[in-house]
Amino acid sequence: MTDFFQFEADFVDSLRCIPMQVRMKLDTCGVKLKLPHWHQFSQAERQSVVDMPCTTPDEIQAYRQFLHQRVIEHTGIPPADLPVEPHPPWMDAINVPDSIQEKAAEFGVTVTRQQWAALTPAQRFALIKLSRPSHENMNFLPALKEFHLM
Repeated sequence: MTDFFQFEADFVDSLRCIPMQVRMKLDTCGVKLKLPHWHQFSQAERQSVVDMPCTTPDEIQAYRQFLHQRVIEHTGIPPADLPVEPHPPWMDAINVPDSIQEKAAEFGVTVTRQQWAALTPAQRFALIKLSRPSHENMNFLPALKEFHLM
C-alpha cells in the first residue's frame, strides 16, 4: 500500500504530515505516533514507515518494534499504545458507520451500503478518520469526491 490519496497531495511529497496509509498501520499495530515524533524522524525513516508492510502478525509486530525504536532513539521515551480493535470498522464492508453518515449529510450526501462495500479498506479508514469530531475535517469533502461518493 504505497499509494497516497489525492486529498493528501499537498504534503505527501515532503511527508511533512502523517499520511492516511501510515495512520491505518498505526491503528493496526497499536502505536500512537504523534506529529512531533514524526517531525523528528529523518526523511529516510519516514519513508521506511510508509513502505514497511503491516498486514500479517509478524509484519505488525516488526512495524510496532520499528516505531518504538525510532521514537525512543529520538525522544528517549516510547510512544503511547493505542487499543487495537479486533474487528476494525474499516474492515466492515457492510455497515456504514454513523459518523460517516452524519458528516456526509453536512454536504447533502448519503453513503449507501453498496457504495461503502465498493470502497477499499484504506478508503473506508480515511473516511472514518476524517469524520471524527476531533479530527481536522477539511479533507472529508475532497475524500468524498475522490472516492466518487458525490
